Amino acid sequence: MKISYKPIGVIHSDYEQRVGVPIQGALLPDSRGWVEVFPKYQDGLKDIEGFSHIILLFHFHLASGYRLLDKPYLEDKKHGIFSIRGPRRPNPIGFSIVRLEKRVDNVLHISEVDVIDGTPLLDIKPYVSKFDVRSNVKDGWLTERLKHAAGYKSDNRYSD
Repeated sequence: MKISYKPIGVIHSDYEQRVGVPIQGALLPDSRGWVEVFPKYQDGLKDIEGFSHIILLFHFHLASGYRLLDKPYLEDKKHGIFSIRGPRRPNPIGFSIVRLEKRVDNVLHISEVDVIDGTPLLDIKPYVSKFDVRSNVKDGWLTERLKHAAGYKSDNRYSD
């Protein structure tokens, strides 16, 4: 079975390298960027302005190879790749929930950004509170670490 995806746009931000990027956009709400959707997909943005947040699916273009066990941010202990959000994955697909500030033609101005400049965009989905918010959630190994996560930025652990 062959699966292939083509980017529908590019995510832009002030983060030009892996170090110093917020580990989650919600931890640095003032971080800004923009999404350039390629003109041939612009019609697909119809009605997106009605959503406060959108989900960006993207390709971790700077990742090389994968590790089934890796050290995530907020900890120096290895965890299974499917229990962390690191980029070295069998399929290097990432997602980010960002705040949609405004749309100008094929450009989406966003905040709560945690993506490196030039990242290929694979898809956009609306964030819908009734569908996407859950109650009785368990945060696994992150439970205690989340207390100290505010403002945390990436280090060089995924630079190799």
